[in-house]
Amino acid sequence: MKIYIDGASRGNPGRAGIGVVLCNDAGEPVKEIGEPIGETTNNVAEYRALIRGLEEARALGADTVEVYTDSELLARQINGLYGVHSPHLQPLYRRARALLRLFKSASVRHIPRSQNQIADKLAKAAAEAAR
Repeated sequence: MKIYIDGASRGNPGRAGIGVVLCNDAGEPVKEIGEPIGETTNNVAEYRALIRGLEEARALGADTVEVYTDSELLARQINGLYGVHSPHLQPLYRRARALLRLFKSASVRHIPRSQNQIADKLAKAAAEAAR
């Protein structure tokens, strides 16, 4: 399953939302999620989107996942290229890593924002709706 994720924050911190698009192996969307998550930072929103996407993939029965994000920080942290120094990100990082281990195969890749437009749109709309 392919998962496109994005987090948005209006201000940093500010009203935030997540966007998740889950696609079958043919690349066709099977579920789109846009959820407001209250007030937080953009990096927390990115991690919350990752966690929500992985949880939903498990619920849909996926055993392999390819996650695509336009957050270079998240991709590099999850792949062990950057450390996670922010105390508020560490529990989210640990949760995401634990979820990734539940799949037979899992990857997280950075992509340009132009290739992540649907998740971006969902996250921005959810951030606008956040209170």
